Amino acid sequence: MKNDQDSSLRRHLIELLKGGSAHARFEEVIAGIPAKLRGQKPSGLPHSPWMLLEHMRIGQWDILEFSRDAKHKSPDFPAGYWPAEQAPPNEKAWDKSVAAFRSDLKAMVELVKDPSIDLFAKIAHGDGQTILRQAMMTADHNAYHLGQLVLVRKMLGAWTE
Repeated sequence: MKNDQDSSLRRHLIELLKGGSAHARFEEVIAGIPAKLRGQKPSGLPHSPWMLLEHMRIGQWDILEFSRDAKHKSPDFPAGYWPAEQAPPNEKAWDKSVAAFRSDLKAMVELVKDPSIDLFAKIAHGDGQTILRQAMMTADHNAYHLGQLVLVRKMLGAWTE
């Protein structure tokens, strides 16, 4: 791939991962959720803000670790990708989950930024996955669940347009 095309693709992937344009950004969606609402499920919906945050964190972490560690073992599906409890055990757990999500997102962006990584090369320990695919899957998964989190916040009365 020509260098300018490679750079352009990497810039677009990073924009997609960080959100914006047609997607909500993590920072906007997560900001200001009152602690008392983090473990509440709106009537008729299956997830609380905590459940969605943890699911996003676990899913993103799994994709990232698979992408860079041949020894990584994914959690059992689907149970291993969702928290056991509806609410965080404490505020520190919420903050830790938010920080881990941010850290792993930054690490995925760094993988995409690294010009020594061929975005199209098959991951040696995978079955056809590429870093390009993993980055797009991360962005897609995050965008989907950020949309759910916006809906949950709206239904809990904790979202202002």
